[in-house]
Amino acid sequence: MFKDTLRKLMLTLALVAPVAAAEPLVFTAIPDQDETKLRERFQKVADYLAEELDTEVRFVPVKSYAAAVTAFRNNQVQLAWFGGLSGVQARQLVPGSEALAQGVEDAQFRTYFIAHESTGLEASDQLPESIQGMTFTFGSKGSTSGRLMPEYYIRQQFDASPEEVFSRVGFSGNHSRTIDLVESGTYQTGALNFAVWESEVAAGNVNTDAVKVIWETPTYADYQWTIRGDVDERFGAGFKERVRKALVNMDDPKLLASFPREGFIPASNDDYQGIRDTAQALDLID
Repeated sequence: MFKDTLRKLMLTLALVAPVAAAEPLVFTAIPDQDETKLRERFQKVADYLAEELDTEVRFVPVKSYAAAVTAFRNNQVQLAWFGGLSGVQARQLVPGSEALAQGVEDAQFRTYFIAHESTGLEASDQLPESIQGMTFTFGSKGSTSGRLMPEYYIRQQFDASPEEVFSRVGFSGNHSRTIDLVESGTYQTGALNFAVWESEVAAGNVNTDAVKVIWETPTYADYQWTIRGDVDERFGAGFKERVRKALVNMDDPKLLASFPREGFIPASNDDYQGIRDTAQALDLID
């Protein structure tokens, strides 16, 4: 009788005891735009991935590009939406990590150089010589389209550092802020991600009488989703490929438009060798 009572008690405890929750997949994204927009976009991505992967997915915002790389290195996040440079930096710090997917546009990305109307600069097939001596703002120091590639082309055009070319050089922190600073005349010129420019113009957020595109760079590979190499051990065999498939299959028009991207395609680490080489040439990575 005692054994029967004990068995019933153990069964009751098993039924009422809380079940241990499965470990969540946590991801972040570089803060390349207004924080409110990013939170809204990536919460929707988290909801989408949770449904596709049948697991809890959390988005954790960060304050800087460097913080996104650090969170990935420290395993605080297992997945991240990086720019070309920040992705190269993160994968270098976490052996075995992989670029999973990129936007259709990211295989042929480009930077726009913009200027305030008071400069008199017009659209050109090359970076105008007369930009020398003006004030100029990059985006974030860790940005591919807002710092790495524009600096590369400035040095290539003028055989001098940005500090030698311009009278004052700043870092706005993100692409949206670069537009604001040049539109207001705080800086005469700047460089930013072409997709953010086109999205903000389409949304009516840019006074194109005050600021205009004066040059666009040749294309290069940029943004991508990067995942840690140990996710299959952590979440089960085949998990990495399930994440890749979910990203590539994302087809909600509104969600894609928030990036903005036409869609996502598979990517690999080799796609970003050119970014690595450029970053090494500018001594931004070892």
